[in-house]
Amino acid sequence: MGSPVYIDALGPTGPYRSRERLPLTSLSGARIGEISQVPALYVRRTLAAMRGAPVVPAADRFAALEKAADLFLTATIGGLDPEEYIRLVSTASGVPLGVVRQSVDWVADVLRSQRDTVELAMPRGAVGDWRDSRTLDGSAVWTRRGDLFAVHAAGNTPAVHGLWPEALALGYKVALRPSTREPFTAYRLVSALREAGFPPLALTLLPTDYAAADVIIAEADYAMVYGGQDVIDKYAANPHVLPQGPGRSKILVTADVDWREKIDIIAGSVSHLGGTACTCATAVLVEGDPEPLARALAEKLHEIPSLPADHPDAILTVQPTESVVEVDRYLRKVSADARPFLGGGTIVDELPSGGSVLRPAVHLVDSSTAPQLDVELPFPCVWVGPWRPEDGIAPLRDTLVLTAMTTRTDLVDALLDEPSITNVYLGDNPTTWLRPGIPHDGYLGEFLMRTKGVIRTGV
Repeated sequence: MGSPVYIDALGPTGPYRSRERLPLTSLSGARIGEISQVPALYVRRTLAAMRGAPVVPAADRFAALEKAADLFLTATIGGLDPEEYIRLVSTASGVPLGVVRQSVDWVADVLRSQRDTVELAMPRGAVGDWRDSRTLDGSAVWTRRGDLFAVHAAGNTPAVHGLWPEALALGYKVALRPSTREPFTAYRLVSALREAGFPPLALTLLPTDYAAADVIIAEADYAMVYGGQDVIDKYAANPHVLPQGPGRSKILVTADVDWREKIDIIAGSVSHLGGTACTCATAVLVEGDPEPLARALAEKLHEIPSLPADHPDAILTVQPTESVVEVDRYLRKVSADARPFLGGGTIVDELPSGGSVLRPAVHLVDSSTAPQLDVELPFPCVWVGPWRPEDGIAPLRDTLVLTAMTTRTDLVDALLDEPSITNVYLGDNPTTWLRPGIPHDGYLGEFLMRTKGVIRTGV
């Protein structure tokens, strides 16, 4: 590691290094830099200044987003070229090098696609600008519900930064609080967007503590917050906050489909991105005897090697050993009477280079109502259980992505009609499939925008 890396706030007048800073460390515990922690007063002044700033015109927004995609991928930002940045993320967060590269490419694709994405989210009967000729006879116009959008980002992978740029495309000003675990992507992306043309008052980076983070949420018009079930519960009654919590993504295999032909897709859904994404499958329900599938899935996941995060073939996440031991201890507790096929002894695989790999775990449960089916952990951990048609949709509720391996059209209809199942993928499509323009948790525009009726004469 070369010179220390400083993650400063990116405020209305440029970078700001606060007196209060936290250390940034590698998996080995080595200090690699510091991240500023701006006080609540700085946050309030920044948000007030952002509110008073003009909205960037739409044409300029899209041009800047497209230019930022290239800068994010290729430029030297904050003293780090693309390769140095990617290796730093892997070193600090334990996310495999290949996962970081894939995530970075995804974010760039999202930036390039915003011109089309915002139109996909807009109702067909609306126009994006009141100057459109259709408003002469009367039309709906797609307008913002507010002005300022706050984001509390997660540090799972750089891919989490593929959601909030849609708010910039819609004309919102964005205040981003980065993760202290992996703030490097947030800093690089905000810097690239500013260099591409977004003014400082349209986009700020506000690393701060929990108390000031609450100020960001309270004083923004709308917000998106990442976290566990506690975050979901905290903001459940707040219509201005869009929580991004556990995905509890699932796979259903009905008896008319041979799961043996799908085992690679199932295993990939569990292990993709090191099992850290909310789209990774954490439960597989099978019509018929689930044990053979659990056994085959365990054999597939067992083949994944334990490698340092910076190894080009690494798939599994590496974390400080004490953290992995804690996850292992929690897994022992929640697995209870579930039957382990993989990871029953331990999921901790300590590396000579420092830290430990989070090895996969496969457990068999005896019922589609087993409480373990709702447990999501930040590594390839999957619960396999039985499902019967008479169980209905209930065991499949509260799911971000459901891959249904079935030919039963009545079942597909029921899955799409269930409000708590966010996305339904059919057939040979893993739960982790993504493409720019396809909603993740709905389009962000559904949350941030509304239609207004407009008719004009002589303007």
